[in-house]
Amino acid sequence: STMRKRKTTDSSHSSTDLSEGKEKLRLKQEVGLISGVSLIAGTMIGSGIFMSPEWVLHHMGSPASSLLIWAACGLLAMLGALSYAELGTIIKESGGEYIYILRIFGSFPAFLFAYTSVILVRPAGLAAVCLSFAEYAVAPFYPGCSSPQVVIKCTAAACIVVLTIINCLNVRLATSIMNIFTAAKLLALLVIVVGGLVLLAKGQTQSFQNAFQNTTASIGTVGVAFYQGLWSFDGWNNLNYVTEELKKPEVTLPRAVMIAIPLVTCLYLLVNVSYLAAMTPSELLSSGAVAVTWGDKVLGNWAWLISLSVALSTFGSSNGTFFSGGRVCYIAAREGHMPDILSMAHVRCLTPSPALLFTSAMSLIMIISGSFTSIVNFFSFIAWLFYGMTITGLLYLKIKKRELPRSYKVPIIIPVIVLVAAVYLVLAPIIDQPQMEILYIVLFIFSGVILYFPLVRFKCHPRFLQRVTLHLQLFLEVAPTTRDAN
Repeated sequence: STMRKRKTTDSSHSSTDLSEGKEKLRLKQEVGLISGVSLIAGTMIGSGIFMSPEWVLHHMGSPASSLLIWAACGLLAMLGALSYAELGTIIKESGGEYIYILRIFGSFPAFLFAYTSVILVRPAGLAAVCLSFAEYAVAPFYPGCSSPQVVIKCTAAACIVVLTIINCLNVRLATSIMNIFTAAKLLALLVIVVGGLVLLAKGQTQSFQNAFQNTTASIGTVGVAFYQGLWSFDGWNNLNYVTEELKKPEVTLPRAVMIAIPLVTCLYLLVNVSYLAAMTPSELLSSGAVAVTWGDKVLGNWAWLISLSVALSTFGSSNGTFFSGGRVCYIAAREGHMPDILSMAHVRCLTPSPALLFTSAMSLIMIISGSFTSIVNFFSFIAWLFYGMTITGLLYLKIKKRELPRSYKVPIIIPVIVLVAAVYLVLAPIIDQPQMEILYIVLFIFSGVILYFPLVRFKCHPRFLQRVTLHLQLFLEVAPTTRDAN
């Protein structure tokens, strides 16, 4: 399908002929405050809080220092999200980092981000979360032994197909499912929190005696511990990917951030305290799945509830990842950085179904190949590389473009702190433990140069692709959309 260069001024609005009359086709503004909080919290609370605590403790060496890392991760996510909220009120378009990099730095770096995110990062992240869901969903059917990989992969693939159908049919249906699963996972975490408080009331505080003993002091190791914790907070920026679908984004975006992230941070801290109340640090470190071990110790015969909770949690998280990830592909295509067909929306459902189908297909390929593990391990490296670039753009706007209208502002010290943290998180693991995989990732990012100049800059498009686009339009019942600058 063809690629096109669209005008990128905020005031530009194109229209599409549909049937006899002229109508503006755009995505519906269906996401309110509750759905916004659910999108952020629902995506953040995935499998991480059930799996990561042992690794944070492993790298930090002591319970108290691991709790400090969790608190610091929550604070960093909050500061980053507040910075993004200001960007969202200046540039009122969907697409998150992509649209901000495009509007501030230009076409080339935005294309590299879109290329990396659409082809690699988002599908890999979605595939990983769906595999986590499958692992817990099929575990009860194979008691006492590990589940067959083919069953896990088929279940993960089925999960992606179901999510594709849901998100292509209706935005409201997708957000309603997000709300339901967010409520379910919050209830599961509250069960763990209450269980931990009961244990503390009974005097099980052994883990908190000499709590800073054996704390590590290595800069690189602390950086890796941050990676483990921040994986559990990933999703703090997801609302910026759907800005055009927010009701009153200038109000909804900051409020949803201020509600969701402190809520998740407090829950994470209390859940970690509960884990440490039920287990000694050595027991926690030897646990394959911390939440399951906690359930066995505290809930007894009801321990199966924890496995069910993790399955529900990861399904809800994958739905949020899919909902926002498809929008990056859609917005990049609308700006001429991806095939034209991916910028279109279904004429009746008003969802970016071609972009969602493409994201789904890439995720399915990664599940089948099973070769994405190393890519997912370095997800945080890529993410914080582009987070840092985006925050640099905000600082540029705050210093050089003060006249731009914005309904929400953060003190300049907040993006400065986030930028320093991003630089540290990118450089610390490279300096402390350089690995070849990081070089491969950097080479992949810059391989986008080969595609950018012929296809985007010089617009060398084979003519037959125009016919392919028209046929796909008819088959998928989609049409181009207008940009809604709110």
